[in-house]
Amino acid sequence: MEFLSDSVVLSRMQFALTAIFHMLWPVLTTGMGIYLVIVEGLWLKTRNPDYYLHARFWSKFYLLNFGIGVATGIPMEFQFGTNWAPFSEAAGNFFGSVIGFEASWAFMLEAAFLGIMLFGWERVNPAIHYLSTILVAIGANLSTVWILTANSWMQTPAGGELVNGKFIVHDYFQAILNPFMLNSVLHMFFATLETSLFVIGGISAWYILKQRHAGFFSRSLKIALAAAIAVAPLQIYIGHLSGEQVYHYQPTKLAAMEAQWESSPAGQSADWSLVAIPNEKAQKNDWEITVPNALGYILEFKKNLSEPLRGLKEWKPEDRPHLVGLIYYAFRTMIAIGFFFAGLMLFSTLQWLRGKLSAETITQQRWLMRAWILAAPLGYIAVESGWVVRCVGRQPWTLYGQIRTVDAASRLPASNVLVSLTAFATVYSLLFIAVLYFGSRILRRGPNLDLPIPGMETTKPAVDTNPGEFVPDERPVEAQQ
Repeated sequence: MEFLSDSVVLSRMQFALTAIFHMLWPVLTTGMGIYLVIVEGLWLKTRNPDYYLHARFWSKFYLLNFGIGVATGIPMEFQFGTNWAPFSEAAGNFFGSVIGFEASWAFMLEAAFLGIMLFGWERVNPAIHYLSTILVAIGANLSTVWILTANSWMQTPAGGELVNGKFIVHDYFQAILNPFMLNSVLHMFFATLETSLFVIGGISAWYILKQRHAGFFSRSLKIALAAAIAVAPLQIYIGHLSGEQVYHYQPTKLAAMEAQWESSPAGQSADWSLVAIPNEKAQKNDWEITVPNALGYILEFKKNLSEPLRGLKEWKPEDRPHLVGLIYYAFRTMIAIGFFFAGLMLFSTLQWLRGKLSAETITQQRWLMRAWILAAPLGYIAVESGWVVRCVGRQPWTLYGQIRTVDAASRLPASNVLVSLTAFATVYSLLFIAVLYFGSRILRRGPNLDLPIPGMETTKPAVDTNPGEFVPDERPVEAQQ
Protein backbone atom coordinates (compact mmCIF):
# COMPACT_ATOMS: atom_id res chain seq x y z
CA MET A 1 0.00 0.00 0.00
CA GLU A 2 2.94 2.34 -0.62
CA PHE A 3 0.87 4.35 -3.11
CA LEU A 4 -1.21 5.72 -0.19
CA SER A 5 1.80 7.82 0.82
CA ASP A 6 2.54 9.07 -2.72
CA SER A 7 0.60 12.27 -3.46
CA VAL A 8 1.38 12.10 -7.19
CA VAL A 9 -0.08 8.60 -7.49
CA LEU A 10 -3.12 9.61 -5.45
CA SER A 11 -3.63 12.73 -7.56
CA ARG A 12 -3.49 10.59 -10.69
CA MET A 13 -6.01 8.19 -9.18
CA GLN A 14 -8.31 11.07 -8.27
CA PHE A 15 -8.15 12.57 -11.75
CA ALA A 16 -8.71 9.14 -13.30
CA LEU A 17 -11.77 8.60 -11.09
CA THR A 18 -13.31 11.99 -11.86
CA ALA A 19 -12.53 11.78 -15.57
CA ILE A 20 -13.84 8.23 -16.00
CA PHE A 21 -17.05 9.02 -14.11
CA HIS A 22 -17.64 12.39 -15.79
CA MET A 23 -17.12 10.97 -19.26
CA LEU A 24 -20.11 8.65 -18.91
CA TRP A 25 -22.57 11.54 -19.22
CA PRO A 26 -21.41 13.87 -22.04
CA VAL A 27 -20.81 10.78 -24.17
CA LEU A 28 -24.60 10.35 -24.34
CA THR A 29 -25.59 14.01 -24.54
CA THR A 30 -23.28 14.79 -27.47
CA GLY A 31 -24.58 11.90 -29.53
CA MET A 32 -28.20 12.09 -28.39
CA GLY A 33 -28.28 15.81 -29.22
CA ILE A 34 -27.78 14.88 -32.87
CA TYR A 35 -30.47 12.19 -32.60
CA LEU A 36 -32.92 14.77 -31.22
CA VAL A 37 -32.14 17.08 -34.14
CA ILE A 38 -32.96 14.21 -36.51
CA VAL A 39 -36.28 13.21 -34.96
CA GLU A 40 -37.49 16.78 -34.49
CA GLY A 41 -36.56 17.55 -38.09
CA LEU A 42 -38.55 14.52 -39.22
CA TRP A 43 -41.49 15.71 -37.11
CA LEU A 44 -41.46 19.15 -38.72
CA LYS A 45 -41.14 17.68 -42.19
CA THR A 46 -43.70 14.86 -41.99
CA ARG A 47 -45.92 15.94 -39.06
CA ASN A 48 -45.94 12.29 -38.03
CA PRO A 49 -46.77 12.43 -34.29
CA ASP A 50 -44.45 9.48 -33.56
CA TYR A 51 -41.41 11.68 -34.21
CA TYR A 52 -42.71 14.37 -31.86
CA LEU A 53 -43.31 11.81 -29.13
CA HIS A 54 -39.82 10.38 -29.67
CA ALA A 55 -38.28 13.83 -29.26
CA ARG A 56 -40.16 14.33 -26.00
CA PHE A 57 -39.29 10.89 -24.63
CA TRP A 58 -35.57 10.81 -25.42
CA SER A 59 -35.03 14.38 -24.24
CA LYS A 60 -35.66 13.10 -20.68
CA PHE A 61 -32.48 11.04 -20.90
CA TYR A 62 -30.66 14.04 -22.33
CA LEU A 63 -31.65 16.20 -19.34
CA LEU A 64 -30.63 13.52 -16.83
CA ASN A 65 -27.20 13.08 -18.40
CA PHE A 66 -26.67 16.82 -18.83
CA GLY A 67 -27.34 17.48 -15.15
CA ILE A 68 -24.92 14.83 -13.92
CA GLY A 69 -22.36 15.88 -16.53
CA VAL A 70 -22.35 19.44 -15.21
CA ALA A 71 -22.15 18.29 -11.59
CA THR A 72 -19.11 16.10 -12.30
CA GLY A 73 -17.35 18.18 -14.96
CA ILE A 74 -16.74 21.35 -12.99
CA PRO A 75 -14.91 19.65 -10.06
CA MET A 76 -12.73 17.81 -12.57
CA GLU A 77 -11.49 21.08 -14.08
CA PHE A 78 -10.83 22.54 -10.63
CA GLN A 79 -8.17 19.89 -10.12
CA PHE A 80 -5.89 21.67 -12.57
CA GLY A 81 -5.63 24.40 -9.94
CA THR A 82 -5.45 22.15 -6.90
CA ASN A 83 -3.70 18.90 -7.76
CA TRP A 84 -1.95 19.98 -10.98
CA ALA A 85 -0.99 23.58 -10.32
CA PRO A 86 2.60 23.29 -11.70
CA PHE A 87 1.21 22.01 -15.00
CA SER A 88 -1.37 24.81 -15.11
CA GLU A 89 1.32 27.38 -14.49
CA ALA A 90 3.59 25.91 -17.14
CA ALA A 91 0.99 25.24 -19.85
CA GLY A 92 -1.82 27.63 -18.91
CA ASN A 93 -0.87 30.07 -21.65
CA PHE A 94 -2.49 27.71 -24.16
CA PHE A 95 -4.20 24.96 -22.18
CA GLY A 96 -6.14 27.39 -19.99
CA SER A 97 -7.36 29.32 -23.02
CA VAL A 98 -8.73 26.21 -24.70
CA ILE A 99 -10.50 25.05 -21.53
CA GLY A 100 -11.96 28.56 -21.31
CA PHE A 101 -13.20 28.29 -24.91
CA GLU A 102 -14.98 25.06 -23.98
CA ALA A 103 -16.79 26.76 -21.12
CA SER A 104 -17.69 30.01 -22.90
CA TRP A 105 -18.28 28.81 -26.46
CA ALA A 106 -19.67 25.33 -25.93
CA PHE A 107 -21.13 24.81 -22.45
CA MET A 108 -22.78 28.24 -22.33
CA LEU A 109 -24.33 27.73 -25.76
CA GLU A 110 -25.72 24.35 -24.76
CA ALA A 111 -27.00 25.57 -21.40
CA ALA A 112 -28.54 28.76 -22.82
CA PHE A 113 -30.86 26.96 -25.23
CA LEU A 114 -31.48 23.78 -23.23
CA GLY A 115 -34.49 25.23 -21.43
CA ILE A 116 -36.17 26.21 -24.71
CA MET A 117 -35.49 22.75 -26.14
CA LEU A 118 -36.99 20.98 -23.12
CA PHE A 119 -39.88 23.27 -22.13
CA GLY A 120 -40.59 25.48 -25.10
CA TRP A 121 -42.60 23.09 -27.26
CA GLU A 122 -45.88 24.99 -26.87
CA ARG A 123 -44.34 28.34 -25.96
CA VAL A 124 -42.22 29.27 -28.98
CA ASN A 125 -42.51 29.03 -32.73
CA PRO A 126 -41.61 25.51 -34.05
CA ALA A 127 -38.78 26.96 -36.11
CA ILE A 128 -37.34 28.69 -33.04
CA HIS A 129 -37.65 25.49 -31.04
CA TYR A 130 -35.89 23.48 -33.74
CA LEU A 131 -33.13 26.09 -33.88
CA SER A 132 -32.72 25.73 -30.11
CA THR A 133 -32.39 21.95 -30.45
CA ILE A 134 -29.74 22.43 -33.15
CA LEU A 135 -27.81 24.92 -31.02
CA VAL A 136 -27.92 22.58 -28.01
CA ALA A 137 -26.46 19.80 -30.17
CA ILE A 138 -23.81 22.16 -31.57
CA GLY A 139 -22.87 23.30 -28.07
CA ALA A 140 -22.56 19.74 -26.80
CA ASN A 141 -20.33 18.74 -29.70
CA LEU A 142 -18.26 21.92 -29.49
CA SER A 143 -17.29 20.74 -26.02
CA THR A 144 -15.87 17.62 -27.63
CA VAL A 145 -13.90 19.75 -30.09
CA TRP A 146 -12.26 21.93 -27.45
CA ILE A 147 -11.62 19.17 -24.89
CA LEU A 148 -10.05 16.97 -27.56
CA THR A 149 -8.04 19.92 -28.86
CA ALA A 150 -6.58 20.46 -25.39
CA ASN A 151 -5.85 16.78 -24.86
CA SER A 152 -4.41 16.35 -28.36
CA TRP A 153 -2.04 19.22 -27.69
CA MET A 154 -0.90 17.39 -24.56
CA GLN A 155 -0.22 14.36 -26.79
CA THR A 156 1.58 16.25 -29.58
CA PRO A 157 2.53 19.75 -28.34
CA ALA A 158 2.88 22.25 -31.16
CA GLY A 159 2.85 25.98 -31.83
CA GLY A 160 5.48 27.00 -29.30
CA GLU A 161 8.27 25.91 -27.01
CA LEU A 162 9.08 25.33 -23.37
CA VAL A 163 11.16 28.26 -22.06
CA ASN A 164 12.32 28.32 -18.43
CA GLY A 165 9.60 25.88 -17.44
CA LYS A 166 6.76 27.66 -19.24
CA PHE A 167 5.27 26.87 -22.62
CA ILE A 168 5.40 30.00 -24.78
CA VAL A 169 2.92 29.93 -27.66
CA HIS A 170 4.20 31.39 -30.93
CA ASP A 171 1.31 30.29 -33.14
CA TYR A 172 -2.10 29.57 -31.57
CA PHE A 173 -3.50 28.11 -34.78
CA GLN A 174 -0.59 25.70 -35.05
CA ALA A 175 -1.11 24.71 -31.42
CA ILE A 176 -4.85 24.17 -31.97
CA LEU A 177 -4.25 22.25 -35.21
CA ASN A 178 -1.62 20.01 -33.64
CA PRO A 179 -0.91 16.67 -35.37
CA PHE A 180 -3.37 14.68 -33.23
CA MET A 181 -6.21 17.22 -33.26
CA LEU A 182 -8.31 16.35 -36.33
CA ASN A 183 -8.33 12.57 -35.97
CA SER A 184 -8.84 12.81 -32.21
CA VAL A 185 -11.89 15.06 -32.58
CA LEU A 186 -13.36 12.85 -35.30
CA HIS A 187 -12.65 9.66 -33.35
CA MET A 188 -14.37 11.00 -30.23
CA PHE A 189 -17.25 12.50 -32.23
CA PHE A 190 -18.03 9.17 -33.85
CA ALA A 191 -17.49 7.37 -30.52
CA THR A 192 -20.10 9.51 -28.75
CA LEU A 193 -22.53 9.24 -31.65
CA GLU A 194 -22.05 5.48 -31.96
CA THR A 195 -22.47 4.98 -28.21
CA SER A 196 -25.66 7.05 -28.21
CA LEU A 197 -27.10 5.18 -31.18
CA PHE A 198 -26.57 1.80 -29.57
CA VAL A 199 -27.92 3.05 -26.22
CA ILE A 200 -31.06 4.30 -27.97
CA GLY A 201 -31.26 1.06 -29.93
CA GLY A 202 -30.67 -1.02 -26.80
CA ILE A 203 -33.39 0.74 -24.80
CA SER A 204 -35.74 0.43 -27.77
CA ALA A 205 -34.93 -3.29 -27.99
CA TRP A 206 -35.73 -3.68 -24.29
CA TYR A 207 -39.20 -2.25 -24.79
CA ILE A 208 -39.71 -4.41 -27.88
CA LEU A 209 -38.62 -7.53 -26.00
CA LYS A 210 -41.09 -6.64 -23.26
CA GLN A 211 -43.73 -6.06 -25.96
CA ARG A 212 -44.35 -2.53 -24.74
CA HIS A 213 -45.12 -0.08 -27.56
CA ALA A 214 -43.33 -2.27 -30.10
CA GLY A 215 -44.48 -0.16 -33.03
CA PHE A 216 -43.26 3.02 -31.41
CA PHE A 217 -39.82 1.70 -30.48
CA SER A 218 -39.29 -0.18 -33.73
CA ARG A 219 -39.13 3.28 -35.28
CA SER A 220 -36.43 4.56 -32.90
CA LEU A 221 -34.44 1.35 -33.34
CA LYS A 222 -34.51 1.73 -37.11
CA ILE A 223 -33.47 5.39 -36.93
CA ALA A 224 -30.50 4.38 -34.76
CA LEU A 225 -29.68 1.53 -37.13
CA ALA A 226 -29.87 3.77 -40.20
CA ALA A 227 -27.35 6.16 -38.64
CA ALA A 228 -25.13 3.29 -37.44
CA ILE A 229 -24.81 2.04 -41.03
CA ALA A 230 -22.59 5.05 -41.71
CA VAL A 231 -21.11 5.60 -38.25
CA ALA A 232 -19.87 2.08 -37.35
CA PRO A 233 -17.51 1.58 -40.34
CA LEU A 234 -16.35 5.21 -40.24
CA GLN A 235 -15.40 4.84 -36.59
CA ILE A 236 -13.26 1.79 -37.38
CA TYR A 237 -11.51 3.68 -40.18
CA ILE A 238 -10.86 6.81 -38.06
CA GLY A 239 -9.56 4.54 -35.30
CA HIS A 240 -7.11 3.02 -37.76
CA LEU A 241 -5.87 6.50 -38.74
CA SER A 242 -5.39 7.34 -35.06
CA GLY A 243 -3.33 4.18 -34.62
CA GLU A 244 -1.12 5.21 -37.52
CA GLN A 245 -0.52 8.57 -35.84
CA VAL A 246 0.50 6.86 -32.60
CA TYR A 247 2.99 4.81 -34.63
CA HIS A 248 4.60 7.96 -36.03
CA TYR A 249 4.37 10.35 -33.04
CA GLN A 250 4.26 8.25 -29.85
CA PRO A 251 6.38 5.11 -30.31
CA THR A 252 6.44 4.31 -26.60
CA LYS A 253 2.64 4.23 -26.48
CA LEU A 254 2.44 2.00 -29.54
CA ALA A 255 4.96 -0.40 -28.02
CA ALA A 256 2.80 -0.62 -24.87
CA MET A 257 -0.41 -1.01 -26.90
CA GLU A 258 1.11 -3.97 -28.72
CA ALA A 259 3.23 -5.29 -25.81
CA GLN A 260 6.27 -5.11 -28.10
CA TRP A 261 9.46 -5.49 -26.09
CA GLU A 262 11.91 -6.01 -28.94
CA SER A 263 12.48 -3.64 -31.85
CA SER A 264 11.94 -4.36 -35.52
CA PRO A 265 13.96 -2.38 -38.07
CA ALA A 266 12.33 -0.46 -40.89
CA GLY A 267 11.55 -2.58 -43.92
CA GLN A 268 11.08 -5.73 -41.87
CA SER A 269 7.79 -7.46 -41.25
CA ALA A 270 6.43 -7.39 -37.71
CA ASP A 271 4.15 -9.87 -36.00
CA TRP A 272 0.93 -8.75 -34.37
CA SER A 273 0.12 -9.99 -30.89
CA LEU A 274 -3.49 -11.14 -30.73
CA VAL A 275 -3.49 -11.95 -26.99
CA ALA A 276 -0.62 -11.99 -24.52
CA ILE A 277 0.38 -11.88 -20.86
CA PRO A 278 2.86 -8.97 -20.54
CA ASN A 279 5.48 -9.25 -17.80
CA GLU A 280 6.99 -5.85 -17.05
CA LYS A 281 9.56 -7.13 -14.58
CA ALA A 282 10.97 -9.68 -17.03
CA GLN A 283 10.41 -7.29 -19.98
CA LYS A 284 8.73 -9.95 -22.08
CA ASN A 285 5.40 -11.63 -22.67
CA ASP A 286 5.03 -14.79 -20.64
CA TRP A 287 2.57 -16.16 -23.20
CA GLU A 288 1.13 -14.86 -26.45
CA ILE A 289 -0.61 -15.76 -29.68
CA THR A 290 0.72 -13.82 -32.66
CA VAL A 291 -0.29 -13.35 -36.27
CA PRO A 292 2.90 -13.40 -38.39
CA ASN A 293 3.68 -10.24 -40.35
CA ALA A 294 0.29 -8.71 -39.53
CA LEU A 295 1.32 -5.50 -37.75
CA GLY A 296 2.70 -3.97 -40.92
CA TYR A 297 -0.64 -4.48 -42.67
CA ILE A 298 -2.55 -3.09 -39.70
CA LEU A 299 -0.51 0.09 -39.43
CA GLU A 300 0.24 0.88 -43.06
CA PHE A 301 -1.69 -1.63 -45.19
CA LYS A 302 1.59 -3.20 -46.26
CA LYS A 303 3.79 -5.98 -45.01
CA ASN A 304 6.90 -3.99 -44.11
CA LEU A 305 6.86 -0.90 -41.91
CA SER A 306 8.42 2.25 -43.37
CA GLU A 307 9.82 3.23 -39.97
CA PRO A 308 11.38 1.10 -37.23
CA LEU A 309 9.01 -0.40 -34.71
CA ARG A 310 10.79 0.35 -31.47
CA GLY A 311 10.27 -2.04 -28.59
CA LEU A 312 9.84 -1.01 -24.96
CA LYS A 313 13.36 -2.18 -24.11
CA GLU A 314 14.79 0.73 -26.10
CA TRP A 315 13.73 3.14 -23.37
CA LYS A 316 14.71 3.26 -19.75
CA PRO A 317 11.92 2.10 -17.41
CA GLU A 318 11.39 5.67 -16.21
CA ASP A 319 10.90 6.89 -19.80
CA ARG A 320 8.20 4.46 -20.93
CA PRO A 321 4.61 3.68 -19.90
CA HIS A 322 3.91 1.26 -17.09
CA LEU A 323 0.76 -0.82 -16.63
CA VAL A 324 1.48 -2.36 -20.02
CA GLY A 325 -1.12 -5.07 -19.48
CA LEU A 326 -3.83 -2.46 -18.83
CA ILE A 327 -2.93 -0.50 -21.97
CA TYR A 328 -2.64 -3.67 -24.06
CA TYR A 329 -6.05 -5.07 -23.13
CA ALA A 330 -7.84 -1.71 -23.03
CA PHE A 331 -6.79 -1.23 -26.64
CA ARG A 332 -8.06 -4.67 -27.64
CA THR A 333 -11.31 -4.17 -25.74
CA MET A 334 -11.97 -0.99 -27.70
CA ILE A 335 -11.23 -2.72 -31.02
CA ALA A 336 -13.37 -5.76 -30.21
CA ILE A 337 -16.37 -3.60 -29.31
CA GLY A 338 -15.96 -1.56 -32.49
CA PHE A 339 -16.11 -4.68 -34.64
CA PHE A 340 -19.00 -6.08 -32.60
CA PHE A 341 -20.96 -2.91 -33.32
CA ALA A 342 -20.18 -3.19 -37.02
CA GLY A 343 -21.24 -6.84 -37.07
CA LEU A 344 -24.48 -6.13 -35.19
CA MET A 345 -25.22 -3.25 -37.55
CA LEU A 346 -24.64 -5.47 -40.58
CA PHE A 347 -26.82 -8.34 -39.35
CA SER A 348 -29.59 -5.95 -38.25
CA THR A 349 -29.54 -4.28 -41.66
CA LEU A 350 -29.94 -7.65 -43.37
CA GLN A 351 -32.92 -8.41 -41.14
CA TRP A 352 -34.38 -5.01 -41.94
CA LEU A 353 -34.07 -5.64 -45.68
CA ARG A 354 -35.79 -9.00 -45.18
CA GLY A 355 -38.74 -7.24 -43.56
CA LYS A 356 -38.05 -8.66 -40.10
CA LEU A 357 -37.98 -5.30 -38.30
CA SER A 358 -41.51 -4.14 -39.07
CA ALA A 359 -43.82 -3.27 -36.18
CA GLU A 360 -45.66 -6.55 -36.72
CA THR A 361 -42.63 -8.88 -36.82
CA ILE A 362 -39.90 -7.21 -34.77
CA THR A 363 -41.09 -8.80 -31.51
CA GLN A 364 -40.15 -12.19 -32.99
CA GLN A 365 -36.47 -11.16 -33.27
CA ARG A 366 -35.74 -11.98 -29.64
CA TRP A 367 -32.06 -12.87 -30.00
CA LEU A 368 -31.42 -9.77 -32.09
CA MET A 369 -33.13 -7.60 -29.49
CA ARG A 370 -31.01 -9.22 -26.77
CA ALA A 371 -27.88 -8.41 -28.79
CA TRP A 372 -28.92 -4.74 -28.97
CA ILE A 373 -29.56 -4.68 -25.23
CA LEU A 374 -26.08 -6.15 -24.69
CA ALA A 375 -24.63 -3.46 -26.97
CA ALA A 376 -26.11 -0.58 -24.95
CA PRO A 377 -23.35 -0.40 -22.28
CA LEU A 378 -20.51 -1.53 -24.55
CA GLY A 379 -20.01 1.89 -26.10
CA TYR A 380 -19.21 3.33 -22.69
CA ILE A 381 -16.65 0.59 -22.09
CA ALA A 382 -15.06 1.27 -25.48
CA VAL A 383 -14.83 5.01 -24.83
CA GLU A 384 -13.34 4.54 -21.37
CA SER A 385 -10.89 1.95 -22.73
CA GLY A 386 -9.81 4.37 -25.44
CA TRP A 387 -9.10 7.08 -22.90
CA VAL A 388 -7.11 4.63 -20.76
CA VAL A 389 -4.94 3.90 -23.80
CA ARG A 390 -4.68 7.58 -24.64
CA CYS A 391 -3.74 8.89 -21.19
CA VAL A 392 -2.05 5.99 -19.42
CA GLY A 393 -0.10 5.29 -22.60
CA ARG A 394 1.17 8.90 -22.60
CA GLN A 395 3.00 8.36 -19.32
CA PRO A 396 5.43 9.33 -17.88
CA TRP A 397 4.55 12.63 -19.56
CA THR A 398 1.73 15.07 -18.94
CA LEU A 399 2.87 17.20 -21.88
CA TYR A 400 4.37 14.53 -24.11
CA GLY A 401 8.16 14.73 -24.23
CA GLN A 402 8.31 18.03 -22.33
CA ILE A 403 6.66 17.99 -18.87
CA ARG A 404 6.77 14.86 -16.76
CA THR A 405 3.78 13.88 -14.68
CA VAL A 406 5.84 13.87 -11.49
CA ASP A 407 6.75 17.52 -12.16
CA ALA A 408 3.19 18.50 -13.15
CA ALA A 409 1.60 17.48 -9.84
CA SER A 410 1.15 19.81 -6.88
CA ARG A 411 3.19 19.09 -3.79
CA LEU A 412 0.32 18.22 -1.49
CA PRO A 413 0.29 16.07 1.64
CA ALA A 414 -0.75 12.57 0.64
CA SER A 415 -3.30 12.51 3.45
CA ASN A 416 -5.08 15.55 1.99
CA VAL A 417 -5.32 13.96 -1.45
CA LEU A 418 -6.53 10.71 0.07
CA VAL A 419 -9.35 12.56 1.84
CA SER A 420 -10.47 14.33 -1.36
CA LEU A 421 -10.18 11.08 -3.34
CA THR A 422 -12.37 9.30 -0.79
CA ALA A 423 -14.87 12.15 -0.85
CA PHE A 424 -15.10 12.06 -4.65
CA ALA A 425 -15.54 8.30 -4.64
CA THR A 426 -18.36 8.56 -2.08
CA VAL A 427 -20.22 11.41 -3.77
CA TYR A 428 -19.87 9.89 -7.23
CA SER A 429 -21.16 6.56 -5.96
CA LEU A 430 -24.25 8.33 -4.63
CA LEU A 431 -24.68 10.19 -7.91
CA PHE A 432 -24.45 6.94 -9.83
CA ILE A 433 -27.14 5.37 -7.64
CA ALA A 434 -29.31 8.46 -8.23
CA VAL A 435 -28.85 8.18 -12.00
CA LEU A 436 -29.81 4.52 -11.93
CA TYR A 437 -32.90 5.35 -9.90
CA PHE A 438 -34.15 8.22 -12.06
CA GLY A 439 -33.16 6.46 -15.27
CA SER A 440 -35.08 3.35 -14.24
CA ARG A 441 -38.11 5.53 -13.46
CA ILE A 442 -38.02 6.94 -16.99
CA LEU A 443 -37.77 3.42 -18.37
CA ARG A 444 -40.59 2.05 -16.24
CA ARG A 445 -42.94 4.87 -17.15
CA GLY A 446 -42.09 4.76 -20.83
CA PRO A 447 -43.23 7.35 -23.37
CA ASN A 448 -46.34 9.42 -22.75
CA LEU A 449 -48.35 8.70 -25.87
CA ASP A 450 -51.21 10.91 -24.64
CA LEU A 451 -49.25 14.14 -25.01
CA PRO A 452 -51.14 16.71 -27.10
CA ILE A 453 -49.55 17.17 -30.49
CA PRO A 454 -48.88 20.86 -31.29
CA GLY A 455 -50.97 22.06 -34.22
CA MET A 456 -53.01 18.85 -34.41
CA GLU A 457 -56.49 18.70 -32.85
CA THR A 458 -57.19 14.99 -32.45
CA THR A 459 -59.02 12.62 -30.17
CA LYS A 460 -57.39 9.47 -28.90
CA PRO A 461 -59.06 6.38 -30.47
CA ALA A 462 -61.16 4.13 -28.30
CA VAL A 463 -58.91 1.11 -28.96
CA ASP A 464 -55.13 1.50 -29.36
CA THR A 465 -54.43 -1.53 -31.53
CA ASN A 466 -50.79 -0.66 -32.19
CA PRO A 467 -49.23 1.27 -29.30
CA GLY A 468 -47.02 4.03 -30.59
CA GLU A 469 -48.84 4.50 -33.89
CA PHE A 470 -50.98 7.65 -34.03
CA VAL A 471 -54.54 7.01 -35.29
CA PRO A 472 -56.72 10.11 -35.75
CA ASP A 473 -60.43 10.02 -34.95
CA GLU A 474 -62.10 10.15 -38.37
CA ARG A 475 -65.73 10.07 -37.18
CA PRO A 476 -68.03 12.98 -38.14
CA VAL A 477 -67.88 15.98 -35.85
CA GLU A 478 -71.44 15.29 -34.62
CA ALA A 479 -70.45 11.75 -33.59
CA GLN A 480 -67.35 13.00 -31.77
CA GLN A 481 -69.51 15.38 -29.75
